[in-house]
Amino acid sequence: MANRLFISSVQKEFSEERRAVKAFILGDPLLSRFFTEVFLFEDTPASDRQPDNIYLEKVGKCDIYLALFGNEYGWKNPDGKSPTELEFDHATNTSRERLIFVKGEDDKARDAEMAKLIRKAGTQLTRRRFADTPALLREVYASLVDYLERNGMLQTLPFDDSPCPGATLKDIDNAAIEDFIETAESKGRLTLKGSRAPKAVLQNFKLIRNDKPTNAAILLFGKDPRRFFNNIQVHCLHFFGTEKRKPIASQQPYEGRIFAVIDQAVEFVLGKIDSPVGTRAKSTQAPADFEVPRSVITEAVVNAVAHRDYRSNGFVQVIVYADRIEVWNPGELPHGLTPEKLRSPHPPMPRNPLLAEPLYRVKFVEKAGTGTTDMISDCQAAGLPEPTFEQNGAHFVTTIWRDWLTDAVMDKIGLNERQKKAVTFVKTIGKISNPEYQKLTACTKKTATRDLTGLKERALRQVGIRGPGVHYVLRSKKDIMGT
Repeated sequence: MANRLFISSVQKEFSEERRAVKAFILGDPLLSRFFTEVFLFEDTPASDRQPDNIYLEKVGKCDIYLALFGNEYGWKNPDGKSPTELEFDHATNTSRERLIFVKGEDDKARDAEMAKLIRKAGTQLTRRRFADTPALLREVYASLVDYLERNGMLQTLPFDDSPCPGATLKDIDNAAIEDFIETAESKGRLTLKGSRAPKAVLQNFKLIRNDKPTNAAILLFGKDPRRFFNNIQVHCLHFFGTEKRKPIASQQPYEGRIFAVIDQAVEFVLGKIDSPVGTRAKSTQAPADFEVPRSVITEAVVNAVAHRDYRSNGFVQVIVYADRIEVWNPGELPHGLTPEKLRSPHPPMPRNPLLAEPLYRVKFVEKAGTGTTDMISDCQAAGLPEPTFEQNGAHFVTTIWRDWLTDAVMDKIGLNERQKKAVTFVKTIGKISNPEYQKLTACTKKTATRDLTGLKERALRQVGIRGPGVHYVLRSKKDIMGT
């Protein structure tokens, strides 16, 4: 099958790199079988060039849009957009496969418009970095091979279905399989009619290939998965503030069988967030209702572990901040699924189906594609903002908000910069007094009193009536809006 590829960039900045990419693709024994047309604008005869028509028409007809982003933004049209950004937008709007390669590791030397374009691209898909032409060609090769595999043009086994190199059935923990069977049966999602022998169970779940355990088998039931994988760690971190900066309050890496790692990561988060003691009106034991529902945290962690790209050298990060919980997952959403589509019912598209099936059996995941919509509804029921989903470079990021006072909400209810700063302080410390407000915002007592009075109506609750013990804490959304 022939594929057409369009190379976009600021032409003067990347003239040599563009030529090198085209020559590499057309000269490579594998890639040249699938990519027969590589378009460079400068190859068009000058007499035929009508820039606005030619490059956008070619973008709309290509199978893959490949962009090189560097320091320069380039010439701008009357609307203030460069041809490179117009090409990117057209590729996006016409649903072209997009591959973005960014030169350099930071934005210090970039035009402001180019830095903004790179950030825009990063919210939609993975951006690969390169330092020189050989590195660029390596990244281009890996990306194009991945494209061919995803579209069925190159037949290779998925990661979870591939035999684990060097592993044998002796590396499987039979007791772990027995525990799995017992748990799955107790959840009502497994009825074994045949043999309960460990090998038979693995075969039943398609976790053996050529009499060898697959990668999924080792991740689920291996005695020591770390022997075979150096990237299976789930790294949990806790910061007292709202930014990722030292000192780190606590951190803990978890690695091992997937079931245990999920439980450990969820418990780490629950141990860092508030758990007010509930009422005993319906039970002799007081329930623990966490500020963020356990179901939401579990779903985010399970999604990251089950659907991550295990061919990536990255690992999952679960980060607890004063105002939110972020879960970073190496990889991208499956083709055809976008962050926006996660907010409405959608078909299940597991990246690693052989991992997802056992997780479904023990009720870690569902098969209906309702996980993210359940997260949204559970957060709404708890009076919290909806979670956010976005692509950030090579990671997919889920953000769970710990309180309703997000930056957008504070803008909407009209808080000034001093008041926003105070709310962030309370999220971190737990409370604020009038003297602390004065010191934090460098304002007078009169201004602090006026600001705090305004906050009492919209965001904070006063504790105490008079005296040095008076302070202010966050109010819940239900306190403010009655919902």
